[in-house]
Amino acid sequence: MTLSVALDVRAQLGECPIWSEEEQALFFVDIKGRAIHRFEPESGRHVAYPVPEDIGCIGFRKGGGFIAGLRSGLWLLDGQGRPERKLADNPEDQGTSRFNDGRVDPAGRFLAGTIDEPKAGAKAHLYRYDRRGLAPLARGLLTSNGVAFSPDGHTLYHADTPTFTVWRYAYDPATGEATDPQVFIRLTPTETDRGRPDGAAVDAEGCYWTALFEGGRIRRYSPDGSLLAEHPVPARCPTMVAFGGPDRKTLFVTSARHERPEAELAAMPHSGSLFSMRVDVPGLPEYRFDPAV
Repeated sequence: MTLSVALDVRAQLGECPIWSEEEQALFFVDIKGRAIHRFEPESGRHVAYPVPEDIGCIGFRKGGGFIAGLRSGLWLLDGQGRPERKLADNPEDQGTSRFNDGRVDPAGRFLAGTIDEPKAGAKAHLYRYDRRGLAPLARGLLTSNGVAFSPDGHTLYHADTPTFTVWRYAYDPATGEATDPQVFIRLTPTETDRGRPDGAAVDAEGCYWTALFEGGRIRRYSPDGSLLAEHPVPARCPTMVAFGGPDRKTLFVTSARHERPEAELAAMPHSGSLFSMRVDVPGLPEYRFDPAV
C-alpha cells in the first residue's frame, strides 16, 4: 500500500479531513489558508470555500452545514463555509490560542481542542460542547490533537502533539464524560526523527491511525497500543488521516507546507497536498453534530 497524490492542492496547513457518505466527497480545512475544501475523488471536482478566520476543525451537523472551531470560538457554518451563528467563545487568549483538532462524538456533541501557539505555557485545553455549553475535558496542553473514538464509542483517544503522547480515556457517550486517562502511545524523539502524533482516525477493527507531523509517515496501532504498520508519506508534515470512498477503504492524508524550509519543499514539492491509498480495513462513518444534545 503506497500513498500517492489525490489532490495537488498544496494547502498551507491542511487538516481535519471528513468524508460525506451522502455526497461521496471529502471535506478538509486549510487552517492558515482560511478555507474549507470539498473534493469528489470520482469526478475530480474540487472547490474551496473561504472562511473569515483561521479554521482548525469542522464536523458535519444535522440538517446540513458544519460546526467549526475557529480562532474566535465554535461556530455554525452553512454548507459553503459562511458563518451563521457563534455557539461559544474561545475562552483563552485569542492572540495566542485558536481551536485546532476536533470531532463529533457518538451522541452528537462536539469535542474540540485548542493550541497554545507559543508552546510555552501549556495553556491549551480539550473541550466538550453540547447544549450545556463549553466544558474542559483535559487541561494543561500544548497542542490538542488526535481526537477519535473506538467503534463502540466508549474509548476516547486524544493527543498532545508536542509531548509526543496519545492518551486513552474511558468515555461515556450518554454524558460526555471522559475519565481514567492512560498513556496509549508515547513516542521517543531523536535528533533525526521528530515525528509526533497529529490528527487521527479509528478503523472498523478499533485500530488507531495517526499522522506523524515532521515524521513523514503515518502509523496504525492496535487497540492495545502495539504498532501494526507504518507507511511513508510524500511530505515531511502529514497532519491527519480519514477514511472515505464508497466502501470507506480509501485512506486520505492531509499535509502542511506552512513555514517549512525551502530545501524541504524542493525535495517534497507536493507538501500541503492531499494523499490517498487503499487499505484492507474500512474506517468508521462520521457522526453529526446535534445542537439538541
